[in-house]
Amino acid sequence: MQVQPYLYFEGRCEEAIEFYRKALGAEVTTLMRYKESPEPHQPGMIPPGADNKIMHSSFRIGETTVMASDGLCSGKPDFKGISLTISVKNDNEAERLFAALGENGKVQMPLTKTFFSSRFGMVADRFGVSWMLIVMPL
Repeated sequence: MQVQPYLYFEGRCEEAIEFYRKALGAEVTTLMRYKESPEPHQPGMIPPGADNKIMHSSFRIGETTVMASDGLCSGKPDFKGISLTISVKNDNEAERLFAALGENGKVQMPLTKTFFSSRFGMVADRFGVSWMLIVMPL
């Protein structure tokens, strides 16, 4: 069994995927737009003009697959109550990824030494997705 995150970017999925490619080296494995669906859309499922928006995508960050969509294209993504955690092997990698994710985002807890890690921090990226970065002790 696997548990995988599925993120709804409400109209900004393509922008988010490109950001994660640059910031985290994400590799897209699947990308399907609403207009590519083999079945007709149910009324009210997507707003008019959203045919080019992303119905489903998946991408790999390290060893993890993340799935994402534009959802209902409401323009109001809401990522409350959850954080994605990235475990890295050294301080330099933590600092690089923290800075990349924090570009136009919001630092929730500065990346710093803690009693449980040489570096730990929390940041919400420009889309509101909360990330925790931790250097795992050897």
